[in-house]
Amino acid sequence: MPKISEIQKRLQALNIDPGPIDGVYGRKTINALKIFQNKNNLVVDGIPGKKTLAALFPSQNVDLPAQQSVFRLDLVWLNEARRLLGVREQLGPGSNIIILDWANDLDIHYPDDEIPWCGLFVAHCLGSTLQDESLPTNPLLARSWKNFGVDAQPTPGAVMVFWRKSKEGVSGHVGFYVGEDDNNYRILGGNQGDSVSIAWIAKNRCLTSRWPSCVNNPNSGPFICSKKESLSWDES
Repeated sequence: MPKISEIQKRLQALNIDPGPIDGVYGRKTINALKIFQNKNNLVVDGIPGKKTLAALFPSQNVDLPAQQSVFRLDLVWLNEARRLLGVREQLGPGSNIIILDWANDLDIHYPDDEIPWCGLFVAHCLGSTLQDESLPTNPLLARSWKNFGVDAQPTPGAVMVFWRKSKEGVSGHVGFYVGEDDNNYRILGGNQGDSVSIAWIAKNRCLTSRWPSCVNNPNSGPFICSKKESLSWDES
């Protein structure tokens, strides 16, 4: 399976400008891949799926990884989330400019990183990689993601919405599914322990599982994890 940087280099070799060769699946790379797809009579979605990769690398036997790998090249929003693992809000005065830039890119007024940013993180990952996907009217509100995309079973890349404090209240949490065990979901999200991290969250807190409407659901089913740390209750 090629890396994003290899896709960028291949597009550049075909005289399609992907922007910097930096391994980041951003707007310029997405637009470049769409140009390539259009020239080759492929579905123009900007996603490096199996047919696009076969056309892009005709002399190589490239394929998407099997289910044992939760991070698939075509789940571009999940790979962006993984790339940002470790980003942390700034303690005390001031804010992490990376987090504020997510809001600026989405044209959202966001004063500082002390305000809950799990919804902002999900909005950045989806909005920066799936330009044709509609985001919730208020993406900063975790529970607003209940209306995102289409209903789906929990599967790698799905947007998972949880209640926080009270199931009947307004507080919530949102992140991306990366696995599960019998009683808990493994979630890659923002504002988990004040950072982008992976945490276990109890299944009985889940309100819904959603999937981007502009991307075919692979229906890959659950990804079972065995190792578990303590459950997370530290989200905002």
